[in-house]
Amino acid sequence: MTDVASVVVTGAGRGLGLAMARRVGEDGFRVVVAEVDPGLGERAVAELRAEGCDAHFVRCDVGDPASVGQLAAQVSDLGSLYGLVNNAALANGVGGREFQDIDVAVWDRLMAVNARGPWLVAKALHPLFASPSRIVNIASDAALYGSPRLAHYIASKGAVIALTRAMARELGEKGITVNAVAPGLTECEATEGVPAERHDLYRGHRAISRPQQPDDLVGLVSFLLREESRYLTGQVIAVNGGFTMN
Repeated sequence: MTDVASVVVTGAGRGLGLAMARRVGEDGFRVVVAEVDPGLGERAVAELRAEGCDAHFVRCDVGDPASVGQLAAQVSDLGSLYGLVNNAALANGVGGREFQDIDVAVWDRLMAVNARGPWLVAKALHPLFASPSRIVNIASDAALYGSPRLAHYIASKGAVIALTRAMARELGEKGITVNAVAPGLTECEATEGVPAERHDLYRGHRAISRPQQPDDLVGLVSFLLREESRYLTGQVIAVNGGFTMN
């Protein structure tokens, strides 16, 4: 590539998203921080630039097709697009209710962001991808374990896993790999409101008992974006210290 290739990371204003965006920048890519909250997005880009990364902020609500279209237009202006990390999701305070008690509007909003959002972003950016290119979807090990009182969140992340496999089948011959990473319960801003009982559940069932940190995930994402992962596609890889095992 003659110019610096871009990698879009959605929901990159904080937590896991910011950690992944930082690693993308450290790996030499131009990182596009696609974030719905302008304050978080601009602060993240300022941090990344201060660390020497080539970073750009684009405000994007992944649940809004018009906003996603604007993201694609701005990414196109930056040059060649190599990768996408579909990370943006609603996760704060979503648990606690059994499936029959979840409000329909709450279910629909979460599905619009967590399940439809990754499809919308990939759909909009697809014409910009060169070959080879990489897509990494961030799922959750909750969809593998079947955590209670999280039915709408689990359904949305299960959809991300299924979408990953469908897209991998369709994009393989175009030189685009599509994989999913399923993190466990990670200590970051998005999980500050998670009840102590869920932390206890993970602590008691991990093979590696220490708490999971954002940096435990970024190495795998980095690998899935590199040339070395060229023959790996359609896979779901759990990173959770052995809380779930395939």
